[in-house]
Parts: sequence; structure tokens; C-alpha cells
Amino acid sequence: MDVITGFLDKIGGIIWGPPLLVLLVGTGIFLTVRLGFIQVRLLPYSLKQVFSRKHDKKADGDISQFQALMTAMAATVGVGNIVGVATAVYMGGPGAVFWMWLAGFFGMATKYGEAILAVKYRVKDSKGEMAGGPMYYLEHGLKKRWLGVAFAAFGALAAFGIGNGTQSKAVADVMKSTFNVPHLVTGIALLIFGALVILGGIKSIGRVTAFFVPIMALFYFIAGAIIMIMNINLVPEAFATIFKFAFTGEAAVGGAIGAAIRFGVARGLFSNEAGLGSAPIAAAAAKTDMPGRQALISMTQVFFDTLVICSITGVTIVMSGQWKDKSINGGALTAEAFGTFLGGAGPVLVAIGIVFFASSTILGWGYYGEKCFQYLFPKPGAVLGYRIAFVSFIIVGALVSLDVVWALADVLNGLMAIPNLIGLLGLSGVIIMETKRFQAKMIEEKEAEKMGKPAPVDSTSE
Repeated sequence: MDVITGFLDKIGGIIWGPPLLVLLVGTGIFLTVRLGFIQVRLLPYSLKQVFSRKHDKKADGDISQFQALMTAMAATVGVGNIVGVATAVYMGGPGAVFWMWLAGFFGMATKYGEAILAVKYRVKDSKGEMAGGPMYYLEHGLKKRWLGVAFAAFGALAAFGIGNGTQSKAVADVMKSTFNVPHLVTGIALLIFGALVILGGIKSIGRVTAFFVPIMALFYFIAGAIIMIMNINLVPEAFATIFKFAFTGEAAVGGAIGAAIRFGVARGLFSNEAGLGSAPIAAAAAKTDMPGRQALISMTQVFFDTLVICSITGVTIVMSGQWKDKSINGGALTAEAFGTFLGGAGPVLVAIGIVFFASSTILGWGYYGEKCFQYLFPKPGAVLGYRIAFVSFIIVGALVSLDVVWALADVLNGLMAIPNLIGLLGLSGVIIMETKRFQAKMIEEKEAEKMGKPAPVDSTSE
């Protein structure tokens, strides 16, 4: 087993090497320029749309725009926000946080492009539900069905790793170490929770995540905000340290600027999944009148995930000075950082954060996996079989060491990104066209609002 794990780790290291990271960030930069820095220009409008219900009541779709965003947030806001960021700081030094921010900034444009294509090329399945994502825009937009099949196969399998086994293992481990709850008890609880939500399909997942995700994100944000307010004198110094080491380089491993860039970018992209192709699967289910509107809402996912939640972890670690201790890494580093300021309550808060974040990731990736599987096997009944298998694997993850599963998922995630990025670059013209169409719609709505009239209905929304 160790031989297989070692082999997969080597393959994963190759796949997630500089070429893919350059392609991921490069795609974000390319779309940012072509879209005229849309993540800056329209961020206030996007944040306003997140909480608006005005345009999704009568539109096609299965869940509200907000529920679609929360489903995607559920999948991305996971252990990467706590453990992944800590690992980035450990391996790349404080400067890794800056490069994580930079990856998140350009990742917002990537996420926008993914969502706009997902909604434009979505279809209705045999049950009348929406189905969309990279596999559909690769087939119907780029006319490369084989790339869509490849993406769906990688995604359906990767869901068992990154979105299931590794998450349940993280929850089981932290429940045991912090609250002395046996792994089996945690596994059973997670299985029941997962079954009650996932077996109900996207409408069930959407309802739960719309309630669950804002609470867990707010909980973690408030904990971090309390630390920063109580220690406001340390905040400027922490930011100065981050910016200083972003360009000079000081890392626990490597000790060079290259380590800061590599681990900051890699962990940032791992957390927000921009370019991976997973989140647009949820965006395609949204009730929305135009692709551009949902794309702007989806773009805020990266803002919340990386520029807000990941920042809480990264800045707190730098403020604490615990990153200098080369014997502490991963979740333990975050726990020690919070403990520096909150005493014994710090590790408990981090443990609760891991439980919330990892549990929500299972829900989001359950939907991603089933939609990938449905694309490959569209016959009625096939999806139910996938859901049962996915839910059953939760308890396996909680009880068994999943080094092989994690290594395999790492490989499959990288392989998912490649066809998705090809689709984004190949269909960039469509992204620009749909953006211009929606911006014209925005002007019409603004003028109608001034006149006190209802906004004109778009008759070519799909």
C-alpha cells in the first residue's frame, strides 16, 4: 500500500507542478484582462445580488441563486481553509498568504467564467432537473465530448476522496483528539447526516447548505475578528510581515521566495477550487434569468473563501508567531495560533470549525459527484446507486487511514482541471459575449429602476 501511495504522490507532484499552477493562474489573469477586471468593477453589485431574490423566482432552475452559491461554498469551504492555509504558511512562510490572496483575486475571474458557461450550456435531464458544468460546455460549447467524458470520470471518482473520505477522516480525528469521541461514533453520525441530506437530492442539499454554511462561516469569521480586535496592535505588523516575506522569502521548508509562491498559490487554488471545474456544477442548478447574473454571484464564492475565511487563518497564524515553530504544522498550527490569543478555547474553536467545514464539504461534493456520474450514466436509477455508494463511504473514511485515497484524489483533481481550463480558454469568446449581454441588461434595469418601472424581461436568457 505504501508503494502505491508513494507512486500516486509522485504522479500528483508532477500534475500539480509549475505547468498546471501557471495554467490555472494564467487563465485567471487572461480572463481578468479580457473582462476588464470584472472582479473589481462589479464586486459591489455581485455582493448585492447574493442576497437578492428579485430575479430567480420565475426563472428556470432547481434552487435559488443563493442556495446554489451556498452549495458551492459548502464544497469549497473545508479543511483547506484551516489545515491547508496552515500548511502553506509552514512550507512557504508568511509570504505564502500574499500569494494565496493573489491566486484568489485572479481566481474570481476564473470562477466567473466557469459559472457563465455552466448556465449557458446547461440542459434538463429526464427528471426535469438542471444538469450543467464543464462536461456540458465541453460537449455542447467546445464540441469535444471526449473531454467532457474525461472530466466527468475524474470528478465522479475524485468526489470520494477530496469530498468524502478525507473530510470524514478529518472530522473523526479532531473529534477524537479534542472531545475524545470514538471514530466509529463520529462516522455513524456523519453517515446519518449525509444520508438524510444527500439522498434527497439538490433541493435538499440546497436548503441545508443555505442554512448551514452562512452560520459556520460567520462563526469562524467572528472568532478571527475577535482575535484581531483584541490584538489590534499586532495586525499592522502581521500584514507587514506577510508583504515583506512575499518578496524576500522566509519559509520553514525551502527558505526561498519560490516556496512562498508555490505553496501560497497551490493552497489558495486548492481551497477555492477556481479552475477545477467543480463549482459550476452547482451554479448550473440555480434559478437565474441570465448566465451573467449567476456568474457574478458565483464569483463571490472565491472572495468569501479565500479573501475572507482563509485570511482569518493566515493572518492569525502570522500574528501569533507560531509559524516560526518548525515542529508544528497543519491543523495543529492553526489550533496553537488561536490558542495563543484565546487560551484553551482556541483549539476547541478550531476543532468546531473543522467539523463544520468538513461536514459541509461532504454535502457539496456529493452533488458534484452525482452530476458527473449522471453525465456518464444517464439511465434512471443510476444516480441513486451513486448516492448510496457515496454516503456509505463516509463511515469508511472515518475509520480507515486514507493515504491512498487522498493521493488518488489529488491526482484526479489535477486531471479535472486540465479539460476544464481548455474549455474556459477555448470558449473565452462566449464568456465575453455573455458578459456584454448581461451588462447591457444591467443598464436597462438601472434605467427602469430610475423610472419606477419593472425591468424588461430578457427573452434570450438561455
